[in-house]
Amino acid sequence: MRLIGLDVGSKTVGVAVSDALGITAQMVETIMIDENRYNFGMRPLKKIVRKYEANGFVLGLPKNMDGSAGASVARSKAYAERLKAKFNLPVYFSDERLTTAQSQRILVEEAGVHNRHKQKAIIDQMAAVLILQNYLDLNRKD
Repeated sequence: MRLIGLDVGSKTVGVAVSDALGITAQMVETIMIDENRYNFGMRPLKKIVRKYEANGFVLGLPKNMDGSAGASVARSKAYAERLKAKFNLPVYFSDERLTTAQSQRILVEEAGVHNRHKQKAIIDQMAAVLILQNYLDLNRKD
């Protein structure tokens, strides 16, 4: 079962995809969105769904550190509803607290990417990978 992981922000959506066995997640791309113009990146996502023959989505659920839900959680849930309506595929959620900070740490400490411009270009994708990988790990049926 191939899943697409999404890190939904206010201006970008980081995209990752699982391998066909649902074991690992890999970066795909970052999609620019503009909520004010009702551009939610559905066209590029449609191409990705087709290319990878995806069976569902995993969205990061950006809860507050105390576990409460804020405006970002509402944004993710609204995005999930758009995905369900557009693609008729299941949408799952994965706790994404600290994934952006963890992504930045990985890029600097493990990948040696110190340039902020280069980090910005891939940090959303890395966060999507972490969201998807966490979901895959927690739901693996060994």
